[in-house]
Amino acid sequence: MAKVTFKGNPMTLIGDEVKVGDQAPDFSVLDTDLSEVKLSDYDGKKKLISVIPSIDTGVCSTQTKTFNERVADVDNTAVLTISNDLPFAQKRWSADEGLDNAVTLSDHKDLSFGRNYGVVMEELRLLARSVFVIDENNKVVYVEYVPEGTDHPNYDKAIEALESI
Repeated sequence: MAKVTFKGNPMTLIGDEVKVGDQAPDFSVLDTDLSEVKLSDYDGKKKLISVIPSIDTGVCSTQTKTFNERVADVDNTAVLTISNDLPFAQKRWSADEGLDNAVTLSDHKDLSFGRNYGVVMEELRLLARSVFVIDENNKVVYVEYVPEGTDHPNYDKAIEALESI
């Protein structure tokens, strides 16, 4: 199982760790309009799933902006940012940052994504910072569980993996 800390404190991750080569598990999360979204809604597209603890923090905000800006020109690709933030907070953040086209999804309802991808930090009920790149056939081609939750992911490696599909 991936080992992560948050502000130096060890976290217990709930769920199954996802590995390169796995078939990406499906999940059910909420869009900012409270509609249900599943992985299968993006069948046939490449997906970069950017997982953050909370959109209202500096690193999470930067991560969301960076992936949305740097992946904008990659054909047939969806960038999905998933956190346990309420959909209303995600919608407000997107409007405040001028990223109205950013897809921010909330796992607050039942932790479906977090449990299926092994990123629920039990002690905080937040999602551990991580990145998953999934091809058009829902095969996982890149995984990063960021060891310290307040650190940035490796943007370059994730984008290289996406561009290599």
